[in-house]
Amino acid sequence: MWLKLIKPIDNLLDGITMYRLMLYYLIGLLIAAIGLSAVGVIHYKPIDIAISAAILVFSCWVINKVFATIFDAPVNPESSILSGLILSLIVPPSPTSYGLLFLLAAAGLAMASKYILTINKKHIFNPAAIAVVLTAIGPHQNASWWIGTASLLPFVIIGGVLVVRKTKREQMVIAFLLATSIVTAVLSLTGGGHMLTNLKNMVLTSSVFFLGFVMLTEPYTSPTTKNKQLWYAVIVGAIMAPQVHIGNYYSTPEVALIIGNIYAFLGGNRVKLFPTLFRKYKIAEDTAEFAFTVDRKFNYKPGQYMEFTLPHQSADSRGVRRYFTLSSSPTEDNLKIGVRFYDKGSTYKSALLDIDQNTPIVASQLAGEFVLPDDPSEKLCFIAGGIGITPFRSMIKYLVDKHEKRNIVLLYSAKDEAFFAYKQLFSEARKVIGLKTIYFVTDKHAKPASANTYKASINADTISRAVPDINQRIIYISGTHQMVESLQESLHDNGTEHVNIKIDFFPGYA
Repeated sequence: MWLKLIKPIDNLLDGITMYRLMLYYLIGLLIAAIGLSAVGVIHYKPIDIAISAAILVFSCWVINKVFATIFDAPVNPESSILSGLILSLIVPPSPTSYGLLFLLAAAGLAMASKYILTINKKHIFNPAAIAVVLTAIGPHQNASWWIGTASLLPFVIIGGVLVVRKTKREQMVIAFLLATSIVTAVLSLTGGGHMLTNLKNMVLTSSVFFLGFVMLTEPYTSPTTKNKQLWYAVIVGAIMAPQVHIGNYYSTPEVALIIGNIYAFLGGNRVKLFPTLFRKYKIAEDTAEFAFTVDRKFNYKPGQYMEFTLPHQSADSRGVRRYFTLSSSPTEDNLKIGVRFYDKGSTYKSALLDIDQNTPIVASQLAGEFVLPDDPSEKLCFIAGGIGITPFRSMIKYLVDKHEKRNIVLLYSAKDEAFFAYKQLFSEARKVIGLKTIYFVTDKHAKPASANTYKASINADTISRAVPDINQRIIYISGTHQMVESLQESLHDNGTEHVNIKIDFFPGYA
C-alpha cells in the first residue's frame, strides 16, 4: 500500500537528477525566504537576501573555476553553485562592506577546501561547513544558520523529505535526528534545563533539519556504506546538541559536521581517479561498453558503482555527472562501464559517446552494497532488466576468473535478443561456475532463437515458474526504477521476505 501511495512521487523524482533536485530545493528555500521577508515574517530585507545569495553563488562559481585551472582539474559548476546556495542560507545576509568581505571570504574558503584540504586529491570536509568554521576562527564571523526558523520549517521539511527519498538516506537522517534529540533531552535533564523547551527550540528554531537533509547527506564527505552512515549520523547528531560543550566552548552545527567528516574520511574507502579511455565498443543494440585505464590501482567489490564527472559544453539540465555500475571485475586490468544510449538522450550521453584518449574524466565516490554475499553457499537469483545487467556481469566475471562455483540463476530481460549483452560470458560461466541463465524477450514480435529464451515479461509468476525455489534464494534486482519497485512489491506479496531482496540503487546527488 505504501509503495502505491508514493509511486507518483517516485516517478516524478526518477526524472530528476539528485544534483538538480537539490538545486531546485535550495532555490525554492531562497524564494520562500525572500517572500516571507517581504511580508515581515523574516527580519532580513528581501534585497539583502537576494544580493547575498547572488554574490555567494557567483563568487563560488568563479573561484572554483580559478582553482580548477590552477590544479588542472575538470570544472564542475554544479558543485560550486550548490555550495554558494547553501552558504547563502546559513551566513547572515549583510549589505555592509565588512559583510560583503565576509561573504567573499566564505566563498573563497569553501572552494579552496576542495583543492587544498585534501588527501590523495580527495577533499575531506563539507565545503560550506569548513568555510564557516574557518571564518569563525579568523575574522570571528559566525554562521547564523538563519534558515532555522519556524516560518521556513515547512519548506525545509517538505523539500528535504523529497531529497532523502531520492537519495534513499532516510535511515541516516532519522538516526541523526534521534541522536541530537536524545542528547538534548538527556543533557537538559542532567543540567537542570527545561527539556521540553529545549526540544521545542531544537525543532522550531534550529538548523537541525536543514543540516540533516542537505549537508549531512552530502555524498563526497559522508560514508558510502549503511552501517558507517548510521554511525556518522549519530556522531554528528550527538555533538550538534547545543548543550554539548568543552569548558566555555559550545558545539555548533558546522563543528559537529566537520568532526563527522573526519570520522567518515578515516573510516571510508574514498577513491578519486582520472581514467583514460582505452577503447569503446558495441556490446548490444544501442549499448556500448567503455574500458578505461586508471592512474592507479584501487580495490573494489564486484557490483559497486562510481560517479563519473564528464565536463562538456552546453550541458543540459541533467548536468555533468552520472553514476554507473562498474561492469568490470576487480580481476581485470581495465575499469569498465556499460551504457545504454537513446535517440533523444542527454548531452552527457552524447559527450560520453564522443570521448577519446584526451577527454578529461573524473571517477569518484566508489560505493554500493549490491555485492556478493560473503557466504559462498548462499543460493542466489540475479534479475536484470536491460542495462541493469552490468553489476551481474561484474560479479559473474569475478567468479569465473576465480573459478568459484556458486548456485546462481540469472533471469535477464530485454526487448529482443539484439539487446542482450555479455551472452558469451554467461555461456562460459555455465561451464566454469554452473551459472544457469534464462532470457526473457518482451517485444510481442520478437522470435526467441534459443531454448533458454522465453517470450514473456519477468514478474512474480514467471520468476516462480523459472526458479521454483525462489524463496530459498537471495534475490538481486537491477534495472529501471519502475521495474525494481514493481518486482520488489510483487515478490513480497508472494511471500518473499524483504531481507532476502537486494536492489541496485545509486545514492548521491547526480
